[in-house]
Amino acid sequence: MTIRVRRGTRIVRRLATFGVLLALLGLLIPNDSHYPTEFTLIKLETAHGLDATDHVVWILALGSDARPGQPYLGSRSDAIQLVGIDPVTHRGVTIGIPRDSYVNIPGYGQNKINAAMVFGGPELTAQTVANFTGITPDYVFVTSFPGLIRMVGGINGITAKVTFNMNDQGQVFHPGMHKFTGVQALAFARIRHGLPAGDFNRSMDQGQLLKGGLATILGKLGRPGFFERALGLLAQYADTTVNPVDLYRLARTVLEVNPARVKVCVLQGGTGYVGAQSVVFPDVAAARSLAADVRHDAKVDRGCTA
Repeated sequence: MTIRVRRGTRIVRRLATFGVLLALLGLLIPNDSHYPTEFTLIKLETAHGLDATDHVVWILALGSDARPGQPYLGSRSDAIQLVGIDPVTHRGVTIGIPRDSYVNIPGYGQNKINAAMVFGGPELTAQTVANFTGITPDYVFVTSFPGLIRMVGGINGITAKVTFNMNDQGQVFHPGMHKFTGVQALAFARIRHGLPAGDFNRSMDQGQLLKGGLATILGKLGRPGFFERALGLLAQYADTTVNPVDLYRLARTVLEVNPARVKVCVLQGGTGYVGAQSVVFPDVAAARSLAADVRHDAKVDRGCTA
């Protein structure tokens, strides 16, 4: 019993410290420094509060494929992960949406879902995901390629699960737990060639990176200077519309998740062509069934393929 009390006390102290630092960080964001903005957090108008009695918090995590000189908030989304967190049970779920999924984009008709960010930025992507799955995100987090490298490097790498043997342009990964550098994490998140199920396996790998990243951060919370380095990184390269109080509450919600209770899922479907385009035809009924299953508690009872 004594051990549990001490452990709980440490967690509360870490979160309290995090809250103070985030409040200070709120004075620094939006980014008005000389550093380029490489990741953005947006609170959507539909977002609810983050009290412990609230419903599941949904965060749409997007990885932009912007090249140098291109706006990362207006380029195609290379990674699309719908992340649900239950603040009460500290359970989580990641739902990978293959980037080539052929869906209806509001106002633009049928197209690959990754084009939504080109047409209308993160907000339109969130609306597209909501219409497609039936789950409306509360927040959207977008990172660029350099942003992902910087975030992973900023915490000295993350450890995540590799499922298949992979060898792509000199990056080699073997099944098992692997510690990724920032460059390796980006490569791992983008590899699809040579994987048994292509885009579907890539979406699974992206979910594993998110889960592994959370576990890595939680494992380093008590290390001296970790908070300062991580938040200094955000202050330099992040932009957000979220106020300091909500930022703290969101961080608290994320940091209280138990990685062992995070389920990695991927929406399924078939592949084919629309004209000359290779696309994924998602199983919409299965997607909505999974969404209905996890909507209120982030607990997967059926319909999850990983």
